[in-house]
Amino acid sequence: MKGDTEQLPDGHKSRRDGASDPFAGLPLLIPVPEAARLIGISRAAAYRFASAGDLPTKRLGRRVYVISAKLREFIETAGEAA
Repeated sequence: MKGDTEQLPDGHKSRRDGASDPFAGLPLLIPVPEAARLIGISRAAAYRFASAGDLPTKRLGRRVYVISAKLREFIETAGEAA
C-alpha cells in the first residue's frame, strides 16, 4: 500500500517502496543549522531564507527555529519555482 512505512534503526522512517523519509520523527522545532543540513544548503543560506520569510520559522527568545512540519512544504514550493 502507498504510504506504508517502517521504522529504520537510525530513527528515520522508510516507505515500503524503499524511499527513506528524512523528515519523519523530527521534533516540532529544529535549529536552523540542522534544517540547513537536512535540505542540503549552507547555514548562511538557511538564515537568509529565514530572514526573508521564505523558510518557516518560529522565534523563542533570541533563537530561531524551523517549523519541521512546514519544512517539506518549503522544499516542494522551492522545487516548483526552479
